[in-house]
Amino acid sequence: MKKFIYILLLLVTLSSCSEYQKALKSEDIATKFKLGEDLYNEGKFEKANKLFAQIVPNYRGKPQAEKLMYLYSQSFYKMKDYYVAGYQFERFASSYPKSEKAEEASFLAAKSSYMLSPVYSKDQKETSQAIEKLQEFINVYPESEYLPEANKLIKELVYKLEKKAFEIAKQYDKISDYEASIKSFDNFVFDFPGSTFREDALFYKLDASFKLAINSVKYKQETRLKNAKSVAETFNKSYADSKYKEQVNDMLEKIEEQLKNYSTKANI
Repeated sequence: MKKFIYILLLLVTLSSCSEYQKALKSEDIATKFKLGEDLYNEGKFEKANKLFAQIVPNYRGKPQAEKLMYLYSQSFYKMKDYYVAGYQFERFASSYPKSEKAEEASFLAAKSSYMLSPVYSKDQKETSQAIEKLQEFINVYPESEYLPEANKLIKELVYKLEKKAFEIAKQYDKISDYEASIKSFDNFVFDFPGSTFREDALFYKLDASFKLAINSVKYKQETRLKNAKSVAETFNKSYADSKYKEQVNDMLEKIEEQLKNYSTKANI
């Protein structure tokens, strides 16, 4: 019985493959469309895509073109070819603005850009482009059913940009370029005021300010110590229960101890 079922499945598979090969070589575009749609519905996206690609030019201007172009775009997306999927979805939305699929296509075009966003450690050009495309979608479809997901995707992408900028600023601290570190963290706080990294950024700015002051030449030290003290006091006001509280207070204590030397000299 098992052997019979195996043979039957094999025959069905061979028949299916034979049908597909015949369709690829056929000049009957209706046959290609029908089989392509069947294969798409079966989840055989690569095979469907090849058939759709052969007939797209033949259906331009015809009533069936809208459905074909939608399935064609979707097949690229399902194949995870997000570069082409994004292009095809944008093309669909532009060609069929009144289609019931136009909103979905516009969203998937933007989401394709999101899918192309690399890990935070790499160049984030595509991340910025994805944010722009998703925001454009939200502007055009402010009441869309895809709005919650679009906002979620933007949030994830912005987090990548924050992480990238934060790690770059930290690198300056690691190589002891404290002035560059301070400037980078200032820029970070300005660019991402609501960032989840804000507390960490302000702490590392303080850390860099403290190290810069302690390691400065004498004639610059007092000014830099006072600046570091101001940064520490501002931090404590903003984050009274910070995870860095002990480290901040330790730095503040050392700063004030150093500043006593200058107040003593001034009184002599």
